[in-house]
Amino acid sequence: AGHRVGRHPSAGAPHAVAGILQRARIDDAGDGAHEHPTQALLDLLTIRDHKKKIEGLHVGIVGDIAHSRVARSNIRGLKTFGAKVTVVGPKSMIPAGIAALGVDVSYDLAEVLPDFDVIMMLRIQSERLDRTPFPSLREYSRFYGLNPQLLRRAKPGVVIMHPGPVNRGVEISPEVADGPYSLILDQVKNGVAVRMALLYLLAGEIENVKSE
Repeated sequence: AGHRVGRHPSAGAPHAVAGILQRARIDDAGDGAHEHPTQALLDLLTIRDHKKKIEGLHVGIVGDIAHSRVARSNIRGLKTFGAKVTVVGPKSMIPAGIAALGVDVSYDLAEVLPDFDVIMMLRIQSERLDRTPFPSLREYSRFYGLNPQLLRRAKPGVVIMHPGPVNRGVEISPEVADGPYSLILDQVKNGVAVRMALLYLLAGEIENVKSE
């Protein structure tokens, strides 16, 4: 019995551990390119804090979708609460079959950006790449980097998010990351609160099990 927090480079590791430690509570802090549930929880809270709702919003998730556990968990959470989700990136970074999760797919950020209420930028997961799937970082940034010029095309009230770490000047410019539309610091703050709350709730469940 007890509570364990685990992060592992292999997808599915928390589920494997849970099968062995059957009476323990396993908190998945990120497993490979599979899932990152607590990041999705804090992102949902951040969106609701600023937009007062999630249902009906159009959220764009931009970048290395294929290797992002954050993207997968956020897609699940956002769809559960009624948001529309579009994933954007080069074809080499959009996994085949992702539309089956109920998302739209675009390869042209400039074209779809004006539709978004929330723009969630993701870094390139270089450590998970066998080879570079695009000519250069400069080329990638040109088409999929969020900068002040591109942001002018966004709708009023748009908010910008990033789970970190941020590659400034690649997927997002410093001016945008530190600008008035950015919720990055709020994500960091909410991350502490959400994870504290989760640990508290899980500890309470464990005590209830012990008392039965």
